[in-house]
Amino acid sequence: MSTAAKKVPPAAKGAATSAAADKAEKAVKAKAAKKAKAATAAKAKQAKTMAKKAAPAAKVAKAEKVSATKAAKTARAKPKAVSKPAPPFHVESRLAQVLVAPIVSEKATFAAEKHNQVLFKVLRDATKPEIKAAVELMFKVDVTGVQTVQHKGKQKRFGKSIGRRDHVKKAYVSLAAGQELNFSGEGA
Repeated sequence: MSTAAKKVPPAAKGAATSAAADKAEKAVKAKAAKKAKAATAAKAKQAKTMAKKAAPAAKVAKAEKVSATKAAKTARAKPKAVSKPAPPFHVESRLAQVLVAPIVSEKATFAAEKHNQVLFKVLRDATKPEIKAAVELMFKVDVTGVQTVQHKGKQKRFGKSIGRRDHVKKAYVSLAAGQELNFSGEGA
């Protein structure tokens, strides 16, 4: 009876050995995968260092090629014709249109008294340098600075339909000390 108890059925024996074999096989595969990863990492690192060493030589060769092509192009280039002189910075016809109207209001008067500024309604696409040049050209004064304000038009009802007033750009033009503009017509 003791021999019968000690005997293990053959099916159970095969299952135990196959499980151990599977474990061993997985361990061998894992080791092989690690070695392969390490080998590819080493190859990549080696390739990187080789590329770094070769890069300066390639850059020099490329620079020489570029300079040679530039030299060839300049040798073939036709001599340039004498160009026209550059147009003035601001065209007078444009400057005459930049200033639409002076703004005379309580706020404008307050700005004139306190900060020596004059308010103008200007074109919506006018730039600060254009506004400065226009005021200096038309009024023969020195302008120290220009500040602009974009005023959006209000929505209004006209009977049944809804409309909107025009957008307006205003320019606060700062004049040099001791200079002024007089819009009232006195002393002109």
